[in-house]
Amino acid sequence: MNIQKWIQKTSEKLSLCDNPKYEAEILLIYTSQHTYSDILTFNHIKMSAMQLKNLKNLVYRRSLGEPMAYLKGEKEFWSLSLRVSYDTLIPRPETEILVEQVLLKAQDKFSSILDLGTGSGNIALALASACKHFRITGIDNSKKALKIAKYNAVNLKLYNICFFYSDWFSCVKKKFHIIVSNPPYISIDESFLLKKDIFFEPFNALFSKNNGLADIEHIIKNSFHYLLYKGWLLVEHGWKQKLIIQHFFKKYNFHNITSHKDYGGNDRVTIGQKIK
Repeated sequence: MNIQKWIQKTSEKLSLCDNPKYEAEILLIYTSQHTYSDILTFNHIKMSAMQLKNLKNLVYRRSLGEPMAYLKGEKEFWSLSLRVSYDTLIPRPETEILVEQVLLKAQDKFSSILDLGTGSGNIALALASACKHFRITGIDNSKKALKIAKYNAVNLKLYNICFFYSDWFSCVKKKFHIIVSNPPYISIDESFLLKKDIFFEPFNALFSKNNGLADIEHIIKNSFHYLLYKGWLLVEHGWKQKLIIQHFFKKYNFHNITSHKDYGGNDRVTIGQKIK
């Protein structure tokens, strides 16, 4: 294969992507198992018939808008390599703000943590890797997503964590020091504004009723009953939702309410404490 000719031709096929040349290179590296240095240094590489077939298939799928994470079956989060599938939301960098805020609030005595809607387990696994004394519980209402989360825990050799099925709090039987969640918070009415690649992800993990607020309000309302004294609730939300989310925290008797911006400067996480 002539590398430069292939990259040029493939970049044209991926012209609707943000960075066609870069994505072509990534797919070539992933499929051929050559390094980026090889791609830059050599003009020709040898690939088997099976590799060429797989590469052609991946390029076609990416040209249709399928996210790179699903093509590769993995995504990095908190420096952890995680398996993902069509049954899990793709972990995003802004969600690392949620992990950072949990670590700031967690203390030695604040060690039991519940991750609501764990998906691939990215938040729970990041916390489990950061502090081995944490006791992490991740729940989800998708059994297929839970299989992915459990695989990631075993693959990363993280044993201070467990996952089980629950539709939000339906199967939760105890209280926690910290509850954390990245719930669905996009309004269905906003779907026409989104890039097409987002529609490859599970609908129920993205969209919520009541202008994207139904699941968040449900979590805030019910979390109070599953938090220990002085426990914290931390929720990720849309960048325009800060004020209404703060209102929900106040409405359902939380105190010390603050909101935090993501790396792009957008309001992304709101937290509150149970003090009664």
